[in-house]
Amino acid sequence: MSELDALQEALRGLPPTRPSDARDLEALLTGVKSAAGRWADVLYEVQESARSIAGPRTAAALEVAFRRAEESYVELEFALRDCVRKTGRHQLGR
Repeated sequence: MSELDALQEALRGLPPTRPSDARDLEALLTGVKSAAGRWADVLYEVQESARSIAGPRTAAALEVAFRRAEESYVELEFALRDCVRKTGRHQLGR
């Protein structure tokens, strides 16, 4: 399964409703963080593939998109860690 397929599967697995409490939020953040990590992986693969094909502006744009995806993943990890502290659970994973 490619990273893009895995990302789509992760997104499909997210709950369709808003979280109603801290545990629901924790579960949602876990799934969203995982999807964000997969999105960063997808962008990295695209960036690597395009390096020898596209021009420098495309390469620069893809580099920025990848960095932002990585930053998003890190911010979601902070949010999840804080949520876990509030629920008293200790489960972190990608």
